[in-house]
Formats: sequence, structure tokens, C-alpha cells
Amino acid sequence: MNKGVWNCYNMSNKCGLSIFIMLIINISTTKMVLSKVNRSSFPHDFIFGAGTSAYQIEGAANVDGKGLSNWDYFTHKDPRLVIDGSNADVAADFYHRYKEDIKLMKEIGLDSFRFSISWPRILPNGTKEGGVNEHGIRFYNNLIDELLRNGIQPFVTLYHWDLPQTLEENYKGFLSNKIVSDFVEYADICFKEFGDRVKYWVTLNEPNIVAMLGYAKGVHVPQRCTPGIEGYPPCREGNSSTEPYLVGHHFLLAHASAVKLYKDTYQSSQKGQIGITVGCDWGEPYDNSEKNKQAAERYYEHFCGWMFNPVKFGEYPETMRLLVGDRLPKFTEEETNMLKNSFDFLALNSYSSTYVRDQSPKFKHYDQDDHANKTFRNEKGFIGRATPSDRIYEYPQGFKKLVIHMKNKYENPTIIITENGYPTTEEDVNHEDTPRKRYIQQHLSHLLQAMKSGANVKGYFVWAIMDDFEWNAGYLSKYGLIYVDRKDDLKRHIKKSGKWYRTFLHS
Repeated sequence: MNKGVWNCYNMSNKCGLSIFIMLIINISTTKMVLSKVNRSSFPHDFIFGAGTSAYQIEGAANVDGKGLSNWDYFTHKDPRLVIDGSNADVAADFYHRYKEDIKLMKEIGLDSFRFSISWPRILPNGTKEGGVNEHGIRFYNNLIDELLRNGIQPFVTLYHWDLPQTLEENYKGFLSNKIVSDFVEYADICFKEFGDRVKYWVTLNEPNIVAMLGYAKGVHVPQRCTPGIEGYPPCREGNSSTEPYLVGHHFLLAHASAVKLYKDTYQSSQKGQIGITVGCDWGEPYDNSEKNKQAAERYYEHFCGWMFNPVKFGEYPETMRLLVGDRLPKFTEEETNMLKNSFDFLALNSYSSTYVRDQSPKFKHYDQDDHANKTFRNEKGFIGRATPSDRIYEYPQGFKKLVIHMKNKYENPTIIITENGYPTTEEDVNHEDTPRKRYIQQHLSHLLQAMKSGANVKGYFVWAIMDDFEWNAGYLSKYGLIYVDRKDDLKRHIKKSGKWYRTFLHS
């Protein structure tokens, strides 16, 4: 409540009418601002889209020569990895239904569809020497051509978490520096086969999240963490204090090497752009104290700057270098030069915000958890409206602050929002997902405010185009604009949020 209104209330109940009027004005102003935001509020060349990834929707896990991915392997080896015990063998069966789904995308009015290419569908054994799968090449060519026929721009991610299992078995995947050359070889095939029509490339999706959840906490594949850590899953092997940083290092070198290949060999003829997607939520200081402001900045550096700083400046954030010490790998001079400005755009996945409070660095296993305490509630209350997910709270102001922070920190780069969305946990047969509509609307409103403050944002993708396999949440967490009826032959229905997005995009 407005401080003046509260004081008025304390002084006299005669202020009641004033309170009521002021609250009505505040609510009406907010609604008016939101209702005025539509497609025409944004630049004419601003990209509006929606996205998902190969493993989460394609299905066809053993069809047409596709190889085994790490997620294929682990969800079958230990179904307990996924809350509902499910896997993505079928998922939304996009592999067979992509034409039907593209018609729905066109009906909604998407400018662009963000999808990923499955590395094991292109290279079943992980490398060119192990054989190129022409069925996989044909599928993605057909998908890209069908999108373009319907006026939808393909926005392609090279790696969205589905690593060929053979590389995991041969040398432990991203724990080995060998992954860099294998990733570049795979990227080269994709640029060569699809780059004449793909104008937006993302090298990696959320490498920081993969390193954290797969190698520090062990809740995602390959389920590695220090055995015996209280509060974490029972990992059989791993080292939470070193492996996340080693994996993150190899991710960055793979990214920079693929970008160098693209810029040296393909960009001048194909006229595309390339970037990296980092998962990042805003850290709001717990209060106005200097120590908590510093803690919030440390949180940003260890969560977001871990990846963003090297691709901009060629080096890890100073706070990481100081706190992680020798456990943080170092870049050679050549690697630093290759990393600097290794992007045409920075892509951001962001869903929520958190309060951050200082705590003394007492290293136990994984630094991000040890020197900055995250909480969704401070002494004044929760940071925002709760959602069905215990890790997502609606705080669109934080979304705006995060974008402006990136603008100031990285010399106003081109930014594209590649994921932003709202989870529900239950299927609604009427598809009345009103909270998702509100969430998208409010985040777009605050994104526009960030742009009016000078942030160079060029696109926004809702996550997700349809209900999909949400990793260790399985099919329990639903982000889609399109409902996929898993009880009735995977039939599709546009939800209320999808219909609102359609109205927004046609306005």
C-alpha cells in the first residue's frame, strides 16, 4: 500500500474515501497501461514467437536412425529421475505432427518458432566419423521449409540438453575438453545443411543451468554431484565443488569455437546471426542495506555473469575468480580473444525473481548456494504472486530490472528473450489458463518499459508453444499455449492464453 495512504488511514478514518479513490486510481492506471500494450507498441521489426526443444516435443526416440541421447538413457535407466516416472519417447510426437502444429502456430500469428536440433538425430554416434543420419537432415530440412512456407522464421538452438549418449560413455561428455571439437563438427553440419534458410542461431541453451543441475546438484542428467551431500539426491559419483566449473568452461569454449566457425566460414554468405542463451532470474536485495545489495550482485555474477561475462569480456566475473579460486579454470590468451564479443545477440531465459540476502562465505560444495541466501519472502512479504511452481513467483518488475542491468553491464547489447512463461500443474479441460495470459501480458508491459529506458531488445519468445516434457518434472508441469491431450491421442487445442496471444499479435 502507498505509504501516504497508510499514514492517512492511521490518522483518521475520514480518509477512507481518499484511500478508496487512490487505490482505484492506482488499479485503473495499472490496467490501462497493460491494456494499451499490444503488438503496435513494439517496433515493427520486433520478433514475437514461442519455443520449445527437440527432446521435449519430438518423440520418435527410436525412429529413422536417431541415436540415443543422454536423457533417453537416464530416463530409462532410472525413472525416479523424473517425478512422474515418464520419458520423452513419444512426447508430443512433433516429429510426425509438425505440419499440423505449424498450422496452429500460423493461426496464433507467430513471427518465429524457436526449436532445437537433436544432436543424436543428426549424428547418432555423436561424431561425423560415426555416421551422418540423412533421415535427421531430411526432417529438419522439411521442418524449416514448412515454417517458411507459412511465414514463420526458424530460430534454431544447436544444443538444448540432449547430448549423444555415446559421447557421455566415451569421455564423459562436457567434462572433457574433447567435446569442443565434436560440438564444432556437429555445428558445421548444421550450418552447412540449414544455414541458407536459418537466420538466427543459438549455440547453447542455458549452459549454466546444465552445469548447476547436472553436475552440482545431480537432479538432472548425468546425475553427478559429491556423494553424501545433505539435501541433494544420492549421487554415486561427482564433485560439486569442481565439476560444474569445468563443464561450464567447456561449454564456453564450445560456444566460442562454433561462433568463430560461423563468422569465418558462413556468416558473410548466409547473412545470419548467432548468440548464446543463458538462464537468469533477477536477484532483488533483501533490503536496502549495502551488504545485501552486494550479495544480490554476487548472485547475478555467479548465476548469469558466469556465462555472459566471458562471451562479452573474455573472462569470468571478478567475484567468481576471487571466491572460487583455483577451482575455476583459466582461459588462455587465445581463448580469451576468441571469447570476447562472441555473439551477435545475448539471449535470455527468465521466469522469476528472488530476494537475496548476504551470508558469510562458508564453502561446502557449490559456491552459489554458500555466500548468497535466496528467499522468495522478506520481512514485507513475498516478492510477487505465487504460481503453481515453488520456484517461480510473478514479479515482472524484476524482469525489467534484469534487462536494464544487462544493458548497463554489457554495453547495451542486442538482447532477445528466448524463454519466459508460466507453469500450471493440472490439466484444465476448458483450457482456461487465465494466469498465463496475465503473466505474459505483464512481462511484455515491463519489457516495453525496459526498451523505453534504452535496452536494445529485438525479440520475445513465450515458453512454450505447447505442453511438453519438462525434464525432471515430466508432464506434470505445463507451460504451453497449446494444450496436448495425453488422454486422447495427443490432440491439440489452443488455450485461452494462446487465443489472447493471437489477439495480441493481430492487434
